[in-house]
This record gives sequence, C-alpha cells and structure tokens, in this order.
Amino acid sequence: MGTALTFPAADNGHAVRLVGTHLDEEIIRSCKASGVHPKLKRPIPPSVQPFFHTEIGEALREAEIVVLGVNSRGVAWAAEAIAPHLQPQQIILMVTKGLESAPDGTLLVLPDALAARLPEPIRHQVHYAAIGGPSIAGELAARRHTSVVFVSRNADILPRLQATFATPYYHIWTSTDMIGVEVCVALKNPYALATGIAQGVLESLPPDVAAAKNHNYAAAIFAQGLAETAYLVQRLGGNLETVFSLPGAGDLYVTTQGGRNARMGRLLGMGKPYSDAVEEMPDETVEGVDCVLAVMPAIEQMIAQGKIEADALPLLRTLHRILTRNAPADFDFESFFSQLSFAPPLRQRAQGA
Repeated sequence: MGTALTFPAADNGHAVRLVGTHLDEEIIRSCKASGVHPKLKRPIPPSVQPFFHTEIGEALREAEIVVLGVNSRGVAWAAEAIAPHLQPQQIILMVTKGLESAPDGTLLVLPDALAARLPEPIRHQVHYAAIGGPSIAGELAARRHTSVVFVSRNADILPRLQATFATPYYHIWTSTDMIGVEVCVALKNPYALATGIAQGVLESLPPDVAAAKNHNYAAAIFAQGLAETAYLVQRLGGNLETVFSLPGAGDLYVTTQGGRNARMGRLLGMGKPYSDAVEEMPDETVEGVDCVLAVMPAIEQMIAQGKIEADALPLLRTLHRILTRNAPADFDFESFFSQLSFAPPLRQRAQGA
C-alpha cells in the first residue's frame, strides 16, 4: 500500500522517495533495476525514486510528508528508523492499521503508539495523520476508483494532504475523528477473519443438493463485527457516524473479499485448529490475528474495571479463544447483538422451518 500511494502523489506532480524496510530488499532491488514493483506487477511512476532502508536518512531529507506503510508489527522499528531524521513540521501519514494495549489498560491507536516511541522534543514538533477506508493496493495502483478518509486531530494539515493525494480516481474525505477512524480500520481485520470462517464451514459440509451457500452465516458475522466496532468506538470517544461510512463498513467489506485474513478464516472454518492453520501460512502477517492478541489485554482490563460490559464483545472474545486456545471455530449466534434493542431470539425456535 505504501507503494500504491506513490501513484496519486506522482500523478499530482510530486517527487516521491520510496523506502523499503529491511524485509523489502528484493522489492527495492527490482524497483531500482527495472522500475517494476514485483508484487503490484506494474511499473512505479517515473518520479518515484526507490531507496534501501540503509538510505533512509537521504530519503527523508527535506521531505514534507512521511508516509508509513509498515505492518502493525513494524511500528516500533519504523519509529526507531525515522526518529533521527525527522524535522519539525513534517507530517507523518500512517497507512498502518492496528491497536495497542497500554500498560494502564487503555487502547492506543497507532498514531499515538508511534508518537509515544519518538523522542522528545521531535514528538511534539511533527504532525500526525492517518488513512482509513476501503483501499486495495493493487486497485489503487491500477488507478481504479478508491474512496478513503484522511484523518488528523490537526484540521489545519488536512487540506494540504488532500491536495497532495486527491486525483480523479483517488477520492479523499477528511475527518478529525482519529479515534473513530483508527479503531474502525484496526477492527476490520479480525472481523474480516471471522467472516471468512463462513467459507471454510461451507467447504467442510457435505455437498448440498441445491448448492446452497453460506452467505447468511457470513452476513451475521459481518453485522456483529460492525456492531462491536460501533460499541468500542463509542466507548473510546469516537464518532458513531465513522463506523457506518468508509473507515467502518466500507473497509470491513473490502477486507472480507480476500487476502490473508479471509484465508486464515477459511482454514479455521474448515476445522483446523489455529496452531495448524498458521503453519499453512508461513511468513505471512495476518493482521486480524495480531489485532486480537494486541487488544484483548486492554479489553480484559476494561471489563474488570467496569468500563465495558462483559457480554458486549462475544465475537471478539470467541476469536480470542479460537486463536489462543485452539478452540473450534463455532459461534453462539444467540449471544450476538446484545447491545442493540432487539429482543433476544427464542432458543426453542432455533431450528425453525
């Protein structure tokens, strides 16, 4: 995604420096040698100059905007790598999705987690922003219509970011709801993983005479994931409207359509315990797994402190059991939507016609 974002920036006439991490040596080597990004399978724009991670100081020199596209495990590395080279008034724009549990039991959005790792005084001299919404890297690099939200607590920098990246195919709305946007885009990963379980369950069933699918199952998981996202966003001080727009519903939808979270969900739905499923996806970061493991310590503390109800997040807590205890991928559907104004289902009618 970091590379995909160079396309709209370059199309707007900006010079862009693309820096790989220490894990991206082959990608950067390909970009330097042939100008082709091997995973996106297309040439990078001519105004994009690739750099190895050892050249990061040169790449950041006099840069106006620093875009971070590392995965959630790489935030600490990124903070250490860029800290010596940051300059006052630079904008750090985060593509990375995730949450962290702080020692005091609070949940940190990643722009805050990054800021906490930067040294004084530069921590307070740069500006922080992030991107949320349904954006598949390959589609953005193909210049297909993509709609996202750029978010920052500093409203003054948003017009500048919008002008830098917005194109006829890259549509940008702006927001100051940092908590709402960042919680939504982080939780979309575990809830997309859970939705993917429906496909694995379908494949584990005997063939159906009428070729019935499992869309009903997937839709209920999707809806519960969105409801739990809304619950947490509100409890953490974000705006409910964000959940039902691009960062929430939009990003969750696109993430269910494929990728590593969906593949992990499918394996679990087929009946594989997580310890076996993870062996079938070696060397792949599954952000949905990382997010569940990252947020649950804070969730448990918030429940113990009475800040959230113990029954409020049944899908997230079930995912945690699946991933940490090799529990089967079974859901108690009747535990869903407990925070909504629906009457609970009648268990004696669960087998209805």
